Amino acid sequence: MKPFSRRRLLRTSAGIAGLALAGEVHPLRLWGAAPQTASPQPHMKFPTEPRERLAVASWPFRAEIEAATNEYRDKKRSGMELRDFCAGLRKKFDVSGVEPLSAHFPLTYDAYLKSLREAIDKAGVHVVDIPVDSHHSFYDPDAAARKQAIDNGKKWVDVAVVLGSPSVRTSIAEVANVKPNVETTAASLRELADYGAAKNVQVNLENDDLVSEDALFIVKVLEKANHPYLHALPDFCNSMLSGNEKFNYLAVTAMFQHAYNICHVKDSEVDDQGRVFRVDLKKTFDILRASHFRGYCSMEFEGEGDPYEGTRKLIAASLEYLV
Repeated sequence: MKPFSRRRLLRTSAGIAGLALAGEVHPLRLWGAAPQTASPQPHMKFPTEPRERLAVASWPFRAEIEAATNEYRDKKRSGMELRDFCAGLRKKFDVSGVEPLSAHFPLTYDAYLKSLREAIDKAGVHVVDIPVDSHHSFYDPDAAARKQAIDNGKKWVDVAVVLGSPSVRTSIAEVANVKPNVETTAASLRELADYGAAKNVQVNLENDDLVSEDALFIVKVLEKANHPYLHALPDFCNSMLSGNEKFNYLAVTAMFQHAYNICHVKDSEVDDQGRVFRVDLKKTFDILRASHFRGYCSMEFEGEGDPYEGTRKLIAASLEYLV
């Protein structure tokens, strides 16, 4: 897997026609003070006012965010530190939720994390999820590599605790010449989810790659793991990179059946060859509402053009369709 790359040229995964839509929606529980011992279910109370349910991801602004691990920084553009991006969110977009990507953190030392928490608290902003990218895979045949994937996830669960984030989204890296394995992935993620449960931090899986993070594969992993702290993070458009519109909506529907606290809102996606794929936002929000999802909707603009304007348009559409 290319370090921290989330947008590679993807191939259509096998099994599209057989995508199962069966599955129960996980009921929402109330959010309380984080327990010191593991809880059988996540505790979360979601806001009901549409604007308060919205968040903005840092990923669309990767060209501007200064961090040694941000390979997409464009030095021709003005830069900003993650702390400034988070603190300025309300002024720029009039929303209070933020979703900072792991690669956008300049440091993960306690002193920096506490300063980041102070800045976002002062600005009236809160972290809704931390998308975490990993070089190592949860299904690697090498046990040592799997342990590194699990340990990386645990590190970011600890970061989530400091920042008050209710969840992390962990990537599932590809392994060269190895087919994604449901049993091995589920076993590895159960260990990570157990760690999250002890700290009341949920672990999310996103349909972010048509090979190792195919929606069908993720649903199978979730059902195999059957862990209350392991859920889906549905992305509105990533599965559209298959070029199969029917599959995309089936994938989104299946993911929402296993979602809990967050989804990614986008109306388009651009692949590595510059091809633009679009989805019907209203139709996708109809799927969201039909699933009784009550969590956060994080704007992750991926279309052509200015990410600020694109994000504002996604916010406006979300406010219209969430009602």
